[in-house]
Amino acid sequence: MDISTLLQLGASVIRQNNDQATTELGTEQLTSALGNLFSGAEGKLDFSSLLSQMHAGGLSNIVASWLGNGANAPVSPDTITELFGADKVNAFASQLGLSEQSAKTAIADALPEMVDKASHNGSILENFIENTGGLKGLTDIASKFF
Repeated sequence: MDISTLLQLGASVIRQNNDQATTELGTEQLTSALGNLFSGAEGKLDFSSLLSQMHAGGLSNIVASWLGNGANAPVSPDTITELFGADKVNAFASQLGLSEQSAKTAIADALPEMVDKASHNGSILENFIENTGGLKGLTDIASKFF
């Protein structure tokens, strides 16, 4: 799945949640904010660093559910600030004119679906391998999930 489609998927999830502040936002506005939130140092979507951070923070079961074939486990809105940092969450909220709580909830809703779809048929695998120290690093991380 390409980056644009992933961002649109995230926007769609956010627009369908229960928070009226986010359901009325436009898709382009949401995809832009999500792109800014998830971009790494090189301006590319960087799920692998996020997943590694989640694993290190004791959230391996949640990550495994997103990468596996079963249902996606939820992540709490409060965890979002820990994962992205207050500055990035506040920038996302500001870009969309949302409260911090609405922003965290929106991200928590979109994140599992975006990672799940990015990992379908290994499309996240190349970037993940590259950012985890090659196949050995990937093997080391995978062994910690199971």
